[in-house]
Amino acid sequence: MIALVRYALATLLHSQRYLPPTLLFVAGLAVFAGSDNGPLAPVYAICAGALFVCATWVTVALVNVEDPVLRAITVVNAGRSGRVLAATVLAALACCLVLAVVGLGYPLVTGRHPVTPVALLLGAEAQLTAACTGVAVGLVCSRLVIGRPGYSLVAALALVLFLLLARGVPPVNPLVRLLTEERAAEDVVGPVTGYAAAAVVLLLASTALTRFVAARRD
Repeated sequence: MIALVRYALATLLHSQRYLPPTLLFVAGLAVFAGSDNGPLAPVYAICAGALFVCATWVTVALVNVEDPVLRAITVVNAGRSGRVLAATVLAALACCLVLAVVGLGYPLVTGRHPVTPVALLLGAEAQLTAACTGVAVGLVCSRLVIGRPGYSLVAALALVLFLLLARGVPPVNPLVRLLTEERAAEDVVGPVTGYAAAAVVLLLASTALTRFVAARRD
């Protein structure tokens, strides 16, 4: 499994398809999350929204970087398509982990925020929620599920905008709204933890759906 994850990451790095979402993420942090002296929770809400968009983009790029022929060869060498898909998910989460660390640390470097363990916990859970949801959306919008690139792009944009902007649709929108409210960090830890758990469940369901659809298409 480790070899498959390393192969997926090496393929993505060689293709340089990670650059646009990474630059978008960094630009978003620089514009919206820098030079602020308020509480950390609203800043981490911005970081989570940016990570959600970029996680979706990175996941689609990671899955689509191999054409069907190369992916078939990878599956044959791996022995099972499920192992390849699991490695892809782990590779996407590894990319999100790097971005999440940047998102957690950037506000601490560029602003003067009251830093508490609870605030850092909220930030970590927000990044986890955004990463898992973004990877889940990226999987169902990839070539494995939607064969045509144009339809895949439209579906990804629609789902990202829907989950970001649709009021009350979990887990991203209510998470962002909750973190931007003027409430004590201790009061929102419970709900944020629930959204993080929901995002993990969503990722597992998306992975299962992607594997099922991809197997039928093959």
